[in-house]
Amino acid sequence: MKYIAIAGRQLDISLAEVYALFGNAKVKNKYIIEFNTDVRPNIDRMGGSLKLAEELAVAPMHYLMDLPEGKITLGVSDYSGTANRRNIMMEALKLKKILVRHGRSVRIVENKEAVLSTATSLHNGLGGKNERKVELIKSDGKWYRVIGVQDIDAYAKRDQMRPARDAKVGMLPPKLAQILINLCGPLNAGAWVLDPFCGTGVVLQEAMLMGYKAYGTDISERMVEYSKKNLEYYGLDGYRLEKGDVTCHRWGETIDAVACEGYLGKPFSKIPSEIELKEQKQECGRIFVGFLKNLALQIRTGVSVVVAMPAWLRVNAEYERLFSDKMIDEIENMGYNVVNKSREGLLYHRDGQAVARDIIILRKK
Repeated sequence: MKYIAIAGRQLDISLAEVYALFGNAKVKNKYIIEFNTDVRPNIDRMGGSLKLAEELAVAPMHYLMDLPEGKITLGVSDYSGTANRRNIMMEALKLKKILVRHGRSVRIVENKEAVLSTATSLHNGLGGKNERKVELIKSDGKWYRVIGVQDIDAYAKRDQMRPARDAKVGMLPPKLAQILINLCGPLNAGAWVLDPFCGTGVVLQEAMLMGYKAYGTDISERMVEYSKKNLEYYGLDGYRLEKGDVTCHRWGETIDAVACEGYLGKPFSKIPSEIELKEQKQECGRIFVGFLKNLALQIRTGVSVVVAMPAWLRVNAEYERLFSDKMIDEIENMGYNVVNKSREGLLYHRDGQAVARDIIILRKK
């Protein structure tokens, strides 16, 4: 079955997630990723996608006419990149006019732009369980129906309602935690996902919500307790927590995947100086090299290791990564294949953010 994903803020990261999960993905334009799968995708498990839609097998009007009896709520978006609000509203009103002529009651969800925002689609129930609440997507002459919209409210709640939080260690967004897990590729239900830098437990939380078992360690006893408190708050079960230094800890489970945000160093609010950068690269590099060497001795061939590492903003508006090409060679000599040696697109950040997350995907040889 052919589907499309409407990409999040960073297209390359969304693309990498879709490809990791389904083994195929093609960018149609700056908004749309096309992929095929025999398994219906679940938007609630895909942090990098704003909407999921399937291609219509019939013309839009035929599809709408076959909907169950009752009032239809209809939204229309055009992701071709060339449409405007006026044109797409005219398209929606034309569909409504024909439907009304055939005795159907229709409410049009008004567009502020050529596409409905994620919030508008979500709060109008489009693409949800109610078959009569429909969002149609038009792009390059093809029509799709939305089958899922990212639940931004649920992500915000999971992020903000956790009882144990610590801004000093950084706050990993739940949707990014999902992406890191998904970049490990398809995992069996009940697989053990390890986060060796567990912090307040966001990766562990998301892994268990996705049906996996979670194993977390952290060098700080306080962070281990924070993770425990947060997981208990959500009533989650099936995890293991320990205090441990990533450079020497012995993990006592068979690990199926490793997904984590590693140590990002000092939380800068502005561009670090050359001296500060040198100090941070030395400190972070020591920890990551020690971690990867230690981990390589404990996981089996084929296990994916996805790590968000630091990258620092420079005065030229570019980011300097922790690991150079030389370091990539060293990682491969430890016993890993570096899946994304060219990582330009897998840099997760906001404009002007002093410390970005550089996502690296490894697979044990």
